Amino acid sequence: MEQANILVIGAGAAGLMAAYTLAKAGKRVTVLEACNRTGGRIHTIDRASFFKHAELGAEFVHGNLPLTLGLLQQANIAYHPIGGEMWQYRAGTFTQDAGMIEGWDLLMKKMNAQQEDATLNEFLEQHFVDPKFEELKDSVRRYAGGYDTGDPDRISVLALQREWQNEDEDAQYRIEGGYCALIQYLVAEFKAAGGAIYLNAPVKEVHWQPGQVKVYTADKEQYEAKQIILALPLGVWQAPADTHGAISFSPGIDAQTEALQQLGFGSVIKILLRFDTIFWEDEVTEELVGHSLKNMEFLFSDEVVPTWWTQLPQHTALLTGWLAGPASQQWANASPEEILQQSLQSLAHVFNRSPEELKAHLIAWHVANWTAEPYTRGSYTYDTVQTPQALQVLSEPIADTIYLAGEFMYQGTAMGTVEAALVSGRNAVQKILGLI
Repeated sequence: MEQANILVIGAGAAGLMAAYTLAKAGKRVTVLEACNRTGGRIHTIDRASFFKHAELGAEFVHGNLPLTLGLLQQANIAYHPIGGEMWQYRAGTFTQDAGMIEGWDLLMKKMNAQQEDATLNEFLEQHFVDPKFEELKDSVRRYAGGYDTGDPDRISVLALQREWQNEDEDAQYRIEGGYCALIQYLVAEFKAAGGAIYLNAPVKEVHWQPGQVKVYTADKEQYEAKQIILALPLGVWQAPADTHGAISFSPGIDAQTEALQQLGFGSVIKILLRFDTIFWEDEVTEELVGHSLKNMEFLFSDEVVPTWWTQLPQHTALLTGWLAGPASQQWANASPEEILQQSLQSLAHVFNRSPEELKAHLIAWHVANWTAEPYTRGSYTYDTVQTPQALQVLSEPIADTIYLAGEFMYQGTAMGTVEAALVSGRNAVQKILGLI
């Protein structure tokens, strides 16, 4: 049995940020991670010529986010801005600068005037009754589902308003070497300060009383501490009690369990396709589109896999597909091969080529079905109408013994991001240290 001042459950961004901060403050910290790696929903793969620093999870730094960028600078990890053309394929036609939804200004005007919170669907049905708005409503629902991975019947319209008003499209970055460079920095600094991390250590039970915690893992290992930070993905918290990966508490934490169910958690499947040629930049595609796609960053369509992006400003033969929100639910239990085939079919329809031709040029592929991962069970959090009240419950430590961290705990405009996870880990530590 191992003892520490504080246990941290989960070695994703939130858990590692908490552990790193605590260790720097002189605390004896042990981190338990269910998977065979650190990083959580950050997972950079690097397999020589096939995949070079490709992201299966978090990929972009969305804005000038102070904690994320500050850590990168502290670690001397370079990052670079991204920027390129947005294209849309719809009804057989390619259109450039497709990021703007027609009627967006009117939508934001109505959103800015909204006083009472409501779900996105309730808001749209109240303010856009005329049939001429059907395409606008469909586009907004798809955007909320694709970008925020949110269910229109649950996602908060006031939260979307805050987020969409504060988007900074001119400040988007990628990290040199991938997001795992940041994870590796936190791990190294934590260990250098005396911290310990145990992988393949899924926690099954938490027995606690004020000032004392005992944790039991799936392989019957026991750990003790005075306090615990639980940095689990919301999907794990929301899983049924008898589900693989779920954790039981004795005594129960019923108020927190109920509050966690009131938050929104999306689903996502990410597809990496590495070809032997950058076919979307060739003459055949240029003739099809009537324009060069050498500066294409994002491509949107109405296909089953609707969103794709390149590695611009780097010109590599990697395309990343994104299937998220309610649209991805029907594929949550599909095999990687089925998802690959559907991805190739989506691209083939857009670029007027056969799936067989594209597959013949495919040299590597990877499907990251985060919804099917037992220790993740989805993408990231979105606010529901009930979120503000739920977070009031979750933000309070339980008997100064149990603390929660994770991007779902974040309250700000960078929801669903690595920044949100890092901030939540730091905030949990500040509560423990009496700083907030």
